[in-house]
Amino acid sequence: MENYEKVEKIREKTGVSYEEAKKVLEEKNYDMLEAIIELERQGKVSQPQSGTYTAGASKEMENVQKFELAQKQYENDCKKPTFKECMRKVANMFRAIFKKSMEINFCVNKDGKNIASVPLLVLVLLLLGFFWITLPLIIIGLFFGFTYNFTGIDKVVVDVNGVCNKASQTAESIKSEFKKEN
Repeated sequence: MENYEKVEKIREKTGVSYEEAKKVLEEKNYDMLEAIIELERQGKVSQPQSGTYTAGASKEMENVQKFELAQKQYENDCKKPTFKECMRKVANMFRAIFKKSMEINFCVNKDGKNIASVPLLVLVLLLLGFFWITLPLIIIGLFFGFTYNFTGIDKVVVDVNGVCNKASQTAESIKSEFKKEN
């Protein structure tokens, strides 16, 4: 609520002049409830015929104050996150990725037996650091009868294993075509 609107609201509810309402509001840092209480202490509030004005006005001003506090809280919640909050979110995201990469294993199999099993993180690091060695070894392994799969707790593992099986089948079909030609 704008300061002008607050002055008008005080004038409406208390019956004081614009100048008096503005002066009291300025003294009370535009806190409407405090301003009305001060006007009541000074005896400047005109009492209505029903005789329940003070309690009703104070109650209404409390509601206005609660509304203003709720509005400020909403505005604070809608503010852009600080750099520290953003970095905390990024760190939590990396923590979750690290945890998942340690829960999923890359398995190398030969003739249905598990030969080696390494966490997905190790595979990713090998691919990043030694791409030109790791990837050709994996591909060559397909032609020597090695199969690869992922084990872990994620549904993603099932989908990736389907791709690994297709790659193994493709390597086998290329091998068999190559043998037929020779």
